[in-house]
Amino acid sequence: MAEKQFPGILNGAVPGEPVKTDKNSRRGNWGNQIEFILTSVGYAVGLGNVWRFPYLCYRNGGGAFMFPYFIMLVFCGIPLFFLELSFGQFASQGCLGVWRISPMFKGVGYGMMVVSTYIGIYYNVVICIAFYYFFSSMTNLLPWTYCNNPWNTPTCNGVVTPTGINNTLANVTRSLVTGAAEVAVEVVNKTKRTSPSEEYWKHYVLKISDDIGNFGEVRLPILGCLAVSWVVVFLCLIRGVKSSGKVVYFTATFPYVVLTILFIRGITLEGAVTGIKYYLTPQWHKILDAKVWGDAASQIFYSLGCAWGGLITMASYNKFHNNCYRDSIIISITNCATSVYAGFVIFSILGFMAHHLNVDVSEVADHGPGLAFVAYPEALTLLPISPLWSLLFFFMLILLGLGTQFCLLETLVTAIVDEIGTDWIIRNKTVVTGGVAIVGFLLGVPLTTQAGIYWLLLMDNYAASFSLVIISCIMCICIMYVYGHKKYFKDVEMMLGFPPPIFFRVCWRFVSPIIISFILIFTVIQYKPITYNDYVYPGWSLAIGFLMAMSSVTCIPIYALYKISKSEGTTFLERLKNSCKADIKWGPALSEHRIGHYAAPVSEGEVEVRPLKEELKEKEDEKRDEISLTIQGSNGSTAHNTTPSA
Repeated sequence: MAEKQFPGILNGAVPGEPVKTDKNSRRGNWGNQIEFILTSVGYAVGLGNVWRFPYLCYRNGGGAFMFPYFIMLVFCGIPLFFLELSFGQFASQGCLGVWRISPMFKGVGYGMMVVSTYIGIYYNVVICIAFYYFFSSMTNLLPWTYCNNPWNTPTCNGVVTPTGINNTLANVTRSLVTGAAEVAVEVVNKTKRTSPSEEYWKHYVLKISDDIGNFGEVRLPILGCLAVSWVVVFLCLIRGVKSSGKVVYFTATFPYVVLTILFIRGITLEGAVTGIKYYLTPQWHKILDAKVWGDAASQIFYSLGCAWGGLITMASYNKFHNNCYRDSIIISITNCATSVYAGFVIFSILGFMAHHLNVDVSEVADHGPGLAFVAYPEALTLLPISPLWSLLFFFMLILLGLGTQFCLLETLVTAIVDEIGTDWIIRNKTVVTGGVAIVGFLLGVPLTTQAGIYWLLLMDNYAASFSLVIISCIMCICIMYVYGHKKYFKDVEMMLGFPPPIFFRVCWRFVSPIIISFILIFTVIQYKPITYNDYVYPGWSLAIGFLMAMSSVTCIPIYALYKISKSEGTTFLERLKNSCKADIKWGPALSEHRIGHYAAPVSEGEVEVRPLKEELKEKEDEKRDEISLTIQGSNGSTAHNTTPSA
């Protein structure tokens, strides 16, 4: 009871403090800090780490690309990651509730919700295709091994022969020496090689149509896998972070086990060293190319999941005094290290395949769905017990995708529940989760048609492109310049027990916004209309893409105008000023954490009368806190020195 009677005394997490003082029993918290870190790692480490980064690295100078990549990580990635974690943790609110900091900018939160909705729709379709390939790998012979299937065309050219498929790797390599030479000559002579895996992908899995407007039929196997995917996501989130926090112990860690198994298998193959050299050999002259720096900045920004709303949402379930500064560094570095590690796994296998075909690695390298569902599966057919390696690879893709999908769905659900905020909606959060999952499934159905891949790539390229950059930039400006950097630094200090390091203060105010602006300019300059292989998207589909991109950004000015019109004041400037002021409810969610100027009652029903002596003691404590040393506990909590030093 002492905690409730004397909230001004217990204003920080001290050694021996009862755990309940830092728990949000109404909204919920993570079971422990490991759950938050694993969930955030699962959110940040996704499919892009496997199918995008390795390709960007070899295309932009190999090892030389690492230099701008890690520069952007230090000056943009980690600071933005820390900013979003501290933002959500301080307010214990999702991507809508946090904008009590400056209500006029609540449209930024709606923009984050729109982006998360788009990504959640198409991301689960990618996961469902991985499910389909996973189920298809449960066989003695992978169905994309040969060219003798009903869906194959006369131009199909396989890389293995039926006589060698069941031998050991040594026997396969030896028996195909003469055949591989003939295949290599044939491949070189052909203007474009059509592989069995590519035809399986296009003509059997997708039954791809000839135009984005020609939807054709719904691919029932894909639709079934989409239902499976959404059911899995729903079941893992059925109790919110309480259930997903337990699931991530497996979904966030097992992909590293699979990556390690594939890495060990890959580097033992002939030609693997050539592939890895192709991946890492520095081309230092490319560092002077602005495009390389732009790709590095963009990859860091998108890979960490900044401006999606997920980081704010996940951090909102932290305890108030959790050391999110430490967490942001751990998670960001883990994400980037995973990208580099995945490059070894991908290029060791591709190097082996290039060696087998006697072609350059660049001819077999690919990115995106082309790598995950065409190039890599084809390379796996060259290995003995190929179904086993295929099962492992696609299981890894499923887990990587689910880790991100959990957070995307939780972002939407948390925003809805926090915004409504009634006891009924909090008690029935599972119903909201199920409703969002059903809507997500229905919106994903068009992506399972024969034109689905065109729409999936359109959403991937436009729904979460420059709009994310604009959202992130406005968020930085709002917190640092509208709310005020000094006030925010004090908020972080009150939460962590120490102020943000000067490096992060400089990055938040100047460096990161400049880099974000650079990414935006780079994105506009480097813009090229989307294509898929030889297919050029028609103008009307590109217009839809731009509308998707703008739909999240337009939330910001629309809501700002609405808020200004509803604010008090006789002139426009007065209304503008009042709409930018922090709401009275802005601040820590729990009363024991609302100290200093946050100690004012948040509503008429929560007015708290305290003795004068207690108020005077609080003021003395605050003054002493400004000059006292802070002691950081081993669990990330902090304690203020409340006794005068000698």
